[in-house]
Amino acid sequence: MLHHFLMRHLGAYYMVLASMYFALTGAFAKFLSDDMSSVEVVFFRNFIGLLLILVAIFKKPVHQRGGKPFLLIFRGAIGMLSLLAFFYNIAHMGLAEAFTFSKMAPIFVAIISAIFFKEKLNSISWIAILLGFVGVVLVMQPNLGFEKTDMMGIINGLFAALAYTSIHELRRAYDTRIIVLSFVASGAVFPLICMIIAQFYATPDWLDFMFAKFVMPDFFGFVFILMMGFSGVLFQTYLTKAYAASRSAGMVSAIGYCDIIFTLILGMMMGDSLPNFIAFLGIIIIIFSGVVVAMQK
Repeated sequence: MLHHFLMRHLGAYYMVLASMYFALTGAFAKFLSDDMSSVEVVFFRNFIGLLLILVAIFKKPVHQRGGKPFLLIFRGAIGMLSLLAFFYNIAHMGLAEAFTFSKMAPIFVAIISAIFFKEKLNSISWIAILLGFVGVVLVMQPNLGFEKTDMMGIINGLFAALAYTSIHELRRAYDTRIIVLSFVASGAVFPLICMIIAQFYATPDWLDFMFAKFVMPDFFGFVFILMMGFSGVLFQTYLTKAYAASRSAGMVSAIGYCDIIFTLILGMMMGDSLPNFIAFLGIIIIIFSGVVVAMQK
């Protein structure tokens, strides 16, 4: 009976697994952030991805039309900046709060699509978008002071949305692996350059999400790096399977919000304090608004 149920809801099952592995990726990154900068964590995360995608391209060469190199570079650069902001927040705030900010991306995607692609949003979507921003304000709680992590969270969500919407055009011209390659290559090369610069020159403190000195990981550091890379690969694998197995992309996207629950549990196990009532209410509102936007056409 359980097997029959899982087969009928395979897309949802795969998305739950993807969410769990995504949360684990964040947890391993947070462990690593105790001994190295978030910039270095981003470098290792993307370096592993770069090796894997190069192997995939070597095994099966790409065939594509091409013709949009600047958009491809933009997708890589903007996605990399989003990742730098995301991993900075993982290192400097609760795991669940960091993931909550990243969940603003679908809401920004809806706005960008309405403005630039002239996609019509119904009144329910606009109400959900407005609620999403109310949720962000509750999580940020500006009356307690505007933190750098708040700014990083908004950058993470907005830039991730820009990266996602760029795929709308890129997928017509490039193999998916090339689009991913532009992201992981940018995410490996740029942090490496930033770490080299920081090694020899003093950089402003407010740019610490981009510039930091390289710290050689110890044995356990390399173990966590490999575990972060492995869980990241499993996340991507089950994410792809989830959308392939489901007839409703909106339903699968909505289920993806359960990674906030996983990160809340993992964060508490790692010593994170529970968000206060207002912040917790904001997290719930963001989840609700994101699910509503995802379920709309």
